[in-house]
Amino acid sequence: MVALPAMSAEIPVSQAPAQNQASSSSSAETIGQVTSVSQLSDVKPTDWAFAALQSLVERYGCIAGYPNQTYRGNRALTRYEFAAGLNACLDQINQLIATGTADLVNKEDLTTLQRLQEEFTSELQTLRGQVDALEARTATLESQQFSTTTKLRGEAIFALASVFGSDRAINTDAQNRGNNRNELNENAIFADRVRLNFDASFTGKDRLRVRLQARNITSFNTGVTGTNQTRLGFDGNESNNVSVSALFYRFPIGESTIVSLATEGLEYIDEVPALSRNFDSSGSGAVSRFGRYNPIYRAAEGPGIIVSHKFNDALTLTAGYVVPSGVGNDPSNGRGIFNGSYSALGQITFQPISDLSLAFTYINAYYTDGSGVTGGTGTGFANNPFNGARTSVNNYSLTANYRLSPSFTLTAWGGYSNAQAENTAVARNNANIWNWAVQLGFPDLGKEGNFGGLVFGVPPYVADNQFISGNNRRQDDDTSYHLEAFYRYRLNDNIAITPGLITILNPEGNSSNPNIYVGVVRTTFTF
Repeated sequence: MVALPAMSAEIPVSQAPAQNQASSSSSAETIGQVTSVSQLSDVKPTDWAFAALQSLVERYGCIAGYPNQTYRGNRALTRYEFAAGLNACLDQINQLIATGTADLVNKEDLTTLQRLQEEFTSELQTLRGQVDALEARTATLESQQFSTTTKLRGEAIFALASVFGSDRAINTDAQNRGNNRNELNENAIFADRVRLNFDASFTGKDRLRVRLQARNITSFNTGVTGTNQTRLGFDGNESNNVSVSALFYRFPIGESTIVSLATEGLEYIDEVPALSRNFDSSGSGAVSRFGRYNPIYRAAEGPGIIVSHKFNDALTLTAGYVVPSGVGNDPSNGRGIFNGSYSALGQITFQPISDLSLAFTYINAYYTDGSGVTGGTGTGFANNPFNGARTSVNNYSLTANYRLSPSFTLTAWGGYSNAQAENTAVARNNANIWNWAVQLGFPDLGKEGNFGGLVFGVPPYVADNQFISGNNRRQDDDTSYHLEAFYRYRLNDNIAITPGLITILNPEGNSSNPNIYVGVVRTTFTF
């Protein structure tokens, strides 16, 4: 009996060492099963091995060849290619013996196999070594594979930024009290933000996302400039401690409904139809917090649910309920999912033609500490109109986006918020808060993948407030203006550099404040 090795039925013969190769202009084609060696036109029938292999192939059908009747469609048969065919027959006969059908293999064929093995010993050993190496590499890849259902997507931001000007802003109440203005902290910073998104899918249509985040980008907020109007769109400083910043599951119901359920990091802007495309991304869009998108969508970020239903190609309805991070997981009094701060959204998006989109948005929100009304944008009075009193807010907004050409887009929004104090000490005091902005986008400016953007608008400000506490009115006497320009230059598919300049006129709603400028160079790496 011949000792038959248990080998793979298919050997990548193109990896075998080439000897006496003849040139061929035909390319490799799809493998098909060949039942006769005489079909392989590049095997010489005068060789004794040909007749031996022909007999084995015709009895056991064990060689894979090519439809154009060549054993290897792009070159002549070599000893290594022949050995690969022999190895296939060895596998076939070995399988017959292993499955208890050895009576189908006669003694003469075993003798022929033994002689062929002796003749092609060197070539068979080479092929087996290649197969062993291939199997070892495959085993290594399988052992090191992270997951068969999960993909890793990463983003790293390097930020070089600084504020410019003379003094920090103060609000009108502070000015009326005679407060002095401190100097700006104008030292440049170099900081980072890193995000790792683990996206898993179990049906091919759903997505479970776990986001890990670390960052140390100081916010240019009231502690640095006297106002939140100078904040960057990607700031946040946890000293680069890693945390789960988002955990949500998005899945379809039928063909027209998408549900997003989150225990952390759910944002309205990620789930509503995009109208500020190319501006809204923190890693590749506008460099300021206000300039990225309509601040109505910053009503809350944290655990919650958002449902979006598409009635047809033109009409989409979105509804959501989100509570601030750190509130939904706290069972203490005045917190939790339904007993603390919250926001509830309803939006109708209408797209009558492919280049025009309109959205009407309403959000009802409640803040137990009175802060966060405008999501950290606008003046301090707008963000906290009643000095920490419990506050309910009705927000209304209209947003429009029009693509005039492939190289020019126009987005505009206007928003109004009516805030009411709920504390007994200042019960039913009302404040009216306004904001608006225009975004001009220039896709592929300079070259494909680049983007230029201009933003001009009025960040949220308190136009009227019934709140009175001594000499404090918490009302902005003047209107601040936001002017921003940025240009995203794409070095390659994975690296983009975005320089930007932000100018705030009449900071903190006070025309007596000097203008404040913010310069930034954001480098984004995606992988």
